[in-house]
Amino acid sequence: MGLVNEPVLVFDDVHLNFGNVKAVNGVSFTVNPDELFAVIGPNGAGKTSIFNVLSGVYRPQSGSVTMHGQQLLGMKPPAIANLGVARTFQNIELFANLTVVDNLMLGRHQHIKYGTLAAFAWVGKARNEEVRHRRAVEEIIDFLELEAWRMLPVGMLPYGVQKRVELGRALAMEPKLLLLDEPVAGMNLEETEDMARFIIDIRDELQVPMIMVEHDMGLVMDIADRILVVDFGTPISLGTPAEVQKDPAVITAYLGTEASA
Repeated sequence: MGLVNEPVLVFDDVHLNFGNVKAVNGVSFTVNPDELFAVIGPNGAGKTSIFNVLSGVYRPQSGSVTMHGQQLLGMKPPAIANLGVARTFQNIELFANLTVVDNLMLGRHQHIKYGTLAAFAWVGKARNEEVRHRRAVEEIIDFLELEAWRMLPVGMLPYGVQKRVELGRALAMEPKLLLLDEPVAGMNLEETEDMARFIIDIRDELQVPMIMVEHDMGLVMDIADRILVVDFGTPISLGTPAEVQKDPAVITAYLGTEASA
């Protein structure tokens, strides 16, 4: 068994090219247990490409990505998900006609062990497992304060609540690493503050390590433990929020000029 302080994820010198375009150019970082790690950068910086490498959607030309010592590169997305990597999406990917409960139950699919015949018979193992999965979903509904909407079709819900449901579906997978892709994109201030609170609770109470890509710099600087800044696929800064904010390379990437002393 590995040591408690060993990184959950090691992303090591990864290079991903599309023709002459270097989408990920020598990016390296680690994610520690219970850490909220953020990846930021201007539009087109390579943030989503990093997520797609982690999810198995893209396969880089070189480098290494290991989670708890297991190599992820070369694995297909379902296999990586089965290892415990869950992801939310910038654009909501829910089933609009299904209820909140049913959408969250879909996040349990990889934990369902009974077969089709058992499901039709609805006895023994199938019934017991269904009860267990329902209990897990109800805990998530309580955790994310979704009780008022639990039996409503997701398509009827406010945008901010839909984003919360998508977060809940990722949590239903019981992730060992959670990837948050623009979790507050399109939200108003109140919705953003609610989502920030839930993300902090996931880290502090559920102790799930997270990687977050986000454009809201106020949110990132307030809640992230460490930040990686990328620009045109290349890492330019890595450190705490305070360290990154003062880095001249970061200021140049965002503002086009170094800040005066």
